[in-house]
Amino acid sequence: MEAIISIIADPEKLSEMCKRLSEIEEVKKVYEITGEYDVLVEMEATLIEEFKKVLKDKILEIEE
Repeated sequence: MEAIISIIADPEKLSEMCKRLSEIEEVKKVYEITGEYDVLVEMEATLIEEFKKVLKDKILEIEE
């Protein structure tokens, strides 16, 4: 299963956030973009439960 996650980020923390996101094993690509969102994250998971766990335990942790 593949997913694209859109993130609104603090401009002062954008570079560090992208670096940390790219270090997550399930994350395949990280894009800095312009517009409504600041970052797009492309990730893979084998099960929806795995996707939810990565989102909750890894990706959302970075945003805090």
